[in-house]
Amino acid sequence: MESFVTAIALGVGLAMDAFAVSLGVGTSNNAPARRSKLRLAFHFGLFQALMTALGWLAGTTIVDWISAFDHWVAFGLLAFVGSRMVYSGLHPDQESFTSDPTRGGLMVVLSLATSMDALAVGLSMAVLGTPVLFPAVVIGVVTFGLSLVGLVFGCKLGEHFGKRMELLGGVILLGIGLRVLWMHLIG
Repeated sequence: MESFVTAIALGVGLAMDAFAVSLGVGTSNNAPARRSKLRLAFHFGLFQALMTALGWLAGTTIVDWISAFDHWVAFGLLAFVGSRMVYSGLHPDQESFTSDPTRGGLMVVLSLATSMDALAVGLSMAVLGTPVLFPAVVIGVVTFGLSLVGLVFGCKLGEHFGKRMELLGGVILLGIGLRVLWMHLIG
């Protein structure tokens, strides 16, 4: 029971970035269809689970190499997407996403950006000798659920408040990117 509660807590902690990104994508109303929401939430959950497992598999052999730049990658990806959303929110005639954020390269970029922390969690699990399969599955399922909630809630906010919510979503993404960078730099 204790390992289940720990896995849920890890899942919620790791899913917060995916939730915030989902909220932002939802506010831009670029994922109005149920299928689009399910696709993005599924990929966020999948990437969280896979990155946890990948970090565990990598163990301590590459931790120094990855930790040198993972925070910069996450920051860069989130800052890029967030700044596009801010620009779009300030310019009503512009769209933040020229392509569907629930498909293709943009979906992969968002999935990677929100799952970098899961890689570090997997690495720490390997160092502690903790099995990874159960926690990785729980982390993925929790991320899927919270991402879906973020997308639905974001769409409702976007419908009600329009471009102002897209602006707020972009600011949130920029804030998450800065938090990732700050937390790593102060360490």
